[in-house]
Amino acid sequence: MNLDITYPRRKTIPCRVGPVTMGSGHHVLVQSMITEETRNVDACVEQIIGLHREGCELVRVTTPSLGEAQAMAEIRAKVTERYQYVPLTADVHHQGTAIAVEAAKHVDEVRVNPGLFVFHKHTNQVEYSEQEHIDERAAIEDSFVPVVEACKKHDRAMRIGVNHGSLSERMLVTFGDTPGGMVESAMEYLKICEKHGYTNLNISAKASRVPIMVAANRLMVRRMDEEGMAYPLHLGVTEAGDGMYARIKSTAGIATLLMEGIGDTIRVSLSEDPIHEIPVCYEILQGLGLRKTKVEYIACPSCGRTKFDLPTVLHKVRDATKHLVGLDIAVMGCIVNGPGEMADADYGYVGAAGGKITLYRKREIVRNGIPQEQGVDALLELLKADGKWEEPPSQDIKEGVRELIPLRTI
Repeated sequence: MNLDITYPRRKTIPCRVGPVTMGSGHHVLVQSMITEETRNVDACVEQIIGLHREGCELVRVTTPSLGEAQAMAEIRAKVTERYQYVPLTADVHHQGTAIAVEAAKHVDEVRVNPGLFVFHKHTNQVEYSEQEHIDERAAIEDSFVPVVEACKKHDRAMRIGVNHGSLSERMLVTFGDTPGGMVESAMEYLKICEKHGYTNLNISAKASRVPIMVAANRLMVRRMDEEGMAYPLHLGVTEAGDGMYARIKSTAGIATLLMEGIGDTIRVSLSEDPIHEIPVCYEILQGLGLRKTKVEYIACPSCGRTKFDLPTVLHKVRDATKHLVGLDIAVMGCIVNGPGEMADADYGYVGAAGGKITLYRKREIVRNGIPQEQGVDALLELLKADGKWEEPPSQDIKEGVRELIPLRTI
């Protein structure tokens, strides 16, 4: 029985961001953004290190002015000196030419927002002639080409990052406040990059509303296909808020597209300490079978047929085995649905009559008639006998960089 039901991953050209690469053939990259003021160098350095230790693979830093762009040199040097090399992105918005050119000297990636990079003032114009479109695109090219050349010179990546809430007036007037406007805004900048021989690019099309974000990314893929482009996509629901709803909202948008094979790097944007974003990203990737960073637990919701206190047993099994990255372990309440529902698990712990449990290796019964109170110990003995057991890491290792294992590429 073939249990691999993942969608083929969209094929892209690779985008290399310092020591990491995004695109098909590479795992889905996790990124986040620090919240410290950029000129507060030491605070930025500590937050970058903390995010990377938690598993963030690319860290974005806001660079709203030339001073912040220059500060990136010191931030880069201190992160490397105190910790190790961490891939960094400079986030550039308003009037960004000089800022982006300076930032490109010090970071691995420059992010520009087409809606704000050059023309960000609204004049209430209600129509644009073809000549006005031509003139404005020419003005964009004049301002943008120095950034392209700086990225080429320093071998940097660039993200063309469009936000639904910050489209330029020309795009709003021409296409409306729509996914189409977001896509065309990005396409203008992509075409300038290609015209000048620069293709180390990725794109984002973010919105605070999930249906718009999903529609924009689907349309972006179609438009790139039409233009013969194949750049990686960065996924995220911007301004998602905080708490459970923000996590569910972000998952709805990101996971929908990943299941369609769309997406090469992700961020869950929370109005919280950004370190809380990283576990959510990995939960999404783990749930979709794209990254394996912990044990995958399969457990039934429990019912009247359950032969033991399933929540308590699940907690005990998880507590004993949660450090064993790469395994699927099932804890099932009874033999009615248990063996079938856990068919793709590596090991199964299934309740039986008379206060006993049965242990499975894949679909095979390994041992039955085990008293419930001995069940967890028996499972650990089986793992050790099969060579799957490792001692839990020391505290020093726990506080170090998380080891990330690509599960499969789709």
